[in-house]
Amino acid sequence: MKRRIRLLNTVLWVAALAPATGVGQSPEKTASNGNIVSPITYEISAVSGAAIQLDGILDEPAWHSAPPATGFVQSEPDEGLPATERTEVWIAYDDENIYIGAHLYDSQPYAVVVKDIRKDFRIDNQDTFEVIFDTFADRRNGYLFATNPAGARADQQVTNEGRETNTSWDAPWSVKTRRMADGWTVEMEIPFRVLRSTSTTDGRWGINFSRRIRRNNEVVFWAPVPRAYALTRVSLAGDLVGLPTNTGNRDLRITPYVLGETVRDLGEPSFDQQATAGADLKYGLTRGLTLDLTVNPDFAQVEADEQQVNLTQFSQFFPEKRDFFLENSGIFYIGDTPRNTRLSTQPTGRENLIMFFSRRIGLGPDGRPTGINGGARITGKEGEYQVGALAMRTRSPDDSLIPGSDYGIFRLRHNVGANSDVGGIVMARSAVDDRDDYNVIYGADANIRLPARIDWSSFLVQSETDGVSGPSYAFQSTLNREANFLHIKFGLLSIADNFNNELGFNRRRGVHVWMIDTGIRPRLESLRRIGIREMHPHIVWNYYTDFDGFPGKEVAANLHSGYTFFLNNGGFAELSVNPKIETLYDQFLLAPGTTPLPTGKYEWVEWMLRGISDPSKILSVSATGILGGLWSGTQKTLNLTLSLQPSHHVRASIGGQRTVGDLGTHGDFVRQIYTVRANYSFTTNMFVDALAQWDPESHAINTNLRFNFIHRPLSNIYLVYNEQRFTTVGSPPPGRSLILKVTQMLGI
Repeated sequence: MKRRIRLLNTVLWVAALAPATGVGQSPEKTASNGNIVSPITYEISAVSGAAIQLDGILDEPAWHSAPPATGFVQSEPDEGLPATERTEVWIAYDDENIYIGAHLYDSQPYAVVVKDIRKDFRIDNQDTFEVIFDTFADRRNGYLFATNPAGARADQQVTNEGRETNTSWDAPWSVKTRRMADGWTVEMEIPFRVLRSTSTTDGRWGINFSRRIRRNNEVVFWAPVPRAYALTRVSLAGDLVGLPTNTGNRDLRITPYVLGETVRDLGEPSFDQQATAGADLKYGLTRGLTLDLTVNPDFAQVEADEQQVNLTQFSQFFPEKRDFFLENSGIFYIGDTPRNTRLSTQPTGRENLIMFFSRRIGLGPDGRPTGINGGARITGKEGEYQVGALAMRTRSPDDSLIPGSDYGIFRLRHNVGANSDVGGIVMARSAVDDRDDYNVIYGADANIRLPARIDWSSFLVQSETDGVSGPSYAFQSTLNREANFLHIKFGLLSIADNFNNELGFNRRRGVHVWMIDTGIRPRLESLRRIGIREMHPHIVWNYYTDFDGFPGKEVAANLHSGYTFFLNNGGFAELSVNPKIETLYDQFLLAPGTTPLPTGKYEWVEWMLRGISDPSKILSVSATGILGGLWSGTQKTLNLTLSLQPSHHVRASIGGQRTVGDLGTHGDFVRQIYTVRANYSFTTNMFVDALAQWDPESHAINTNLRFNFIHRPLSNIYLVYNEQRFTTVGSPPPGRSLILKVTQMLGI
């Protein structure tokens, strides 16, 4: 097995460092149900006459030499009806860039809503203009660019029509906007070299535009999209034709960094100073494949994790926030199709199994960095294949028992028919100093789009671990139908007792998970007149059984049955009842001051009321209240957050989570955490963020203060201050750190 691990790591390193070639194919133009359609078309024109000056003023000849894209239609609130305000969009190109010009007419320009100007701003609570390019013309993947009337920038990478949407993808592009007496205007400049694409003979991409008119809570599209979906549904996009068959140069970016810090760990008497440096390289191997190299990466600027009150027997989940791992992460994704819940478009069921969870690389169990020597990654698309290869080496931190390890991943996905794909994955970890310490996961998956808007997703993976024998597989199969009125998803996930994925995330092993997620979305004009746009009675049930026969004996259940009211203004309210079953196989201490809960089965019922007011207002409120059972007793839980946004420069919120629990003979407790957040955006390129959390139970205060200045595209200056202190008498000296990091992107 040791030879197998060495060979696998060698293959993955070679794959990550060697270019690949392929031949692109012209895509089928299909609707979401697989039927061939003829999408609407826009013919791009070359910039002629005066060059485009990026100032938000549409006075260049390029904006008048061709008719605009117009005729936008609503997705929300009245699907299929014309937009309430007129929108005109033009597209042009020169040798290096593609340009978007847009005039967003508005009969009430004073009522335009702008909430944020920071990079990668939140899109859904303000007026916005968005464009998505399907550069491979495969009706699956795309690059999304968005702005608002203040000229803020947000960009995203979309994989498999939103199965994975990467908001941390960054490209060096520019935008200028201008407020007008009849609305607002946009000019975007996007370099061809940052858009991976397939060279085609017909010069055709997929494209769509979206506009949000926030005061009406209205969303409109150029190529119509049902309200069950979003702009990421690129199979419904129109066509952009007339592009040159060879656009732009190979993308080469080198981004070195230097970092200096002074750190005093909690309880230590003095500060330690150190400096370090590293670099990232990005190179377009082909028109569709990107090579990323990193040497001694550092993530000191990443936002601190926000603690939550945890009333479960499992460790708290923290998402990945490091940009290096987030970019192109969708290629490595294996799992469900996303479902539009109106509150989240992420796939459901992620709490059960995440096949590749990059937070396992370079972070210890406590979330602290262990250090990464370097890594390489190839991601992208060639012909009908999507490819992902990653190889990294971590080091053992000082005074730590965590070994340095080699990590390797190879992912291949092949497009099949209309918006379907099949693929395979191999992942491995082996200790640098002890080659007998290894973990390998390999398997296959398929995502098949069937008629009637039905998606069928399945995977089967196997793990091999040093010293572990017996069944070690994970299998899942789900069917999902997403439509305006009825949505339904059901499936089965099985995780064997000995399945061990050291590059993934899952809370349970030795279980079958029986899943159903269904509901209806009626809309009544009588309710709309009193402020309710849509009702949503629904259930989301996860029922867990063991491997003692089939279907097995009950071990746990999380049964959510709710009724949601979505309001015209973008707020919502939901009442739900949530029966729960948990089995403890070891004693469990829920809170200090109580006695451990003994092994056995526990059943209780929670009643939950939650909601949020209009998030586009200056002051908004988010609240969740829970009454009912908790393990062997009862609970009263309140989560409350007040958010204040007096202008697009300032955001602030204060919130608290408080649970009063009574566990009967095992004692009672109070668990609480209070959080304060604040942000000030000086410009669209300069921000400061503050996060402070107080835990009265442990008397701990954690503070994170970050200043970020984007001094040129993809080049940053970060100044970060962290502090951890205890407020008790005689507590140790607080831990503090001050970090200065400077990055400089050198593009060729």
